Amino acid sequence: MTTPHILEPHGRASVGCPRGRHAASGDLRPIPIYGTEFSRDPRPTFAQARLMGPIAPVEIYPGVYGYMTTGYRSALFLLRNTPTLFAKDPRNWQAWREGQIPADSPALMMMMYRENALWMDGPPHTRLRGSITDSLDLVDTHALERTVARIADNLIDNFAARGYADLVEDLARPLPMQVLMEMFGCPQELGWRIVGALAMLFDASQDSAKANAELEAACLTLARLRRREPAADMTSWLLNHRAQLTDQEMIQQILLVVGAGTEPSTNLIGNILMRMITDGRLAGNVYNGVQSISEVLDETLWDDPPMRTYSPLYPCRPMAYEGITLHPGIPILVSFGAANSDPDLLLGRRAGNRAHLAFSAGAHGCPAPDLARVLVETAIERVLDRLPDLTLACRPDELTRRPGTFHSGWNALPVRFPPTLSSPMSGGFR
Repeated sequence: MTTPHILEPHGRASVGCPRGRHAASGDLRPIPIYGTEFSRDPRPTFAQARLMGPIAPVEIYPGVYGYMTTGYRSALFLLRNTPTLFAKDPRNWQAWREGQIPADSPALMMMMYRENALWMDGPPHTRLRGSITDSLDLVDTHALERTVARIADNLIDNFAARGYADLVEDLARPLPMQVLMEMFGCPQELGWRIVGALAMLFDASQDSAKANAELEAACLTLARLRRREPAADMTSWLLNHRAQLTDQEMIQQILLVVGAGTEPSTNLIGNILMRMITDGRLAGNVYNGVQSISEVLDETLWDDPPMRTYSPLYPCRPMAYEGITLHPGIPILVSFGAANSDPDLLLGRRAGNRAHLAFSAGAHGCPAPDLARVLVETAIERVLDRLPDLTLACRPDELTRRPGTFHSGWNALPVRFPPTLSSPMSGGFR
């Protein structure tokens, strides 16, 4: 396999566009990993990229170029060798440093440097990640389960009697937000501002810059509120941590944890419910106890991870990986979707294990996968308990996926069910 060259579409040298050549095909074009077709079904794109090798040149968004891992082994290699061989800090991104990325590019909003643990390496990363993990360790998982159940019941009460709902808009989207806002001690109105801006960023809105500014302003308001009025919540625990976070660091830590806990959870809840509604094998097995919700969750994390492709990394020096030359300054996205669907994996060995990369891995892996599982599993349990005999209210081919390079979820999930009464467990969002 010929090593990639750094060329623009017409052959002019550029720092922004890696070009790869497969020895057999001679195809030099970076593969687009955005757009309607990719969002609907990325598998053909993954298959095409694998022909170019374990790491392939891609167009992340129009005019924004990089590489993408195409299999399990290459994804794990990058994640496990961060930061020794691959840096997380986006200030290594050469095209961004040289002003080649449009200020309103959705890729920039999702890949730019922020002063939080996700985008740092070495001791600064250790310090900020420690403030997150130590604070998350204080979360009572039993109390979290009760909170999720209460909020889920409250949301279900809003539509249970009418016999139809959109399980994305009416449940999967507001539920994680309300849970996280309670965890952070955030007032309701401020919480809606935070998550509304996050949704705009994840959906690749052309108002990304405006959404980012609104998001940071709302997080600062929350941090200042809890400095004045500390309580037993994530915001106060972060503020009181020995890391002594500044206001700017608090903004970015809140943004990181809330962003990681809401949008992916929304996608995952929707993805699980879609599978259970349309796959009679899954629904029947869960209802009769043959298969647990936890097992269905892992099966979904293998087949349809809520973050399809993300975790941009930067080679610390020129290097080769299985014949592919990697250049410092050009981002490599880790594709969790391509890794989990890698045909080199023995499919029979996936059942019952959690070796999927849906929670990432290595130094920047998800700091609280168990809390994420509590949130999602409890939400699914409440739906199954409260809404028996769910059926899709449209044809499956009428459903559409959320747009964008990075995440995988449904725009809507309309369902019908026998009308039911409100639950005595429900209660309002504080």
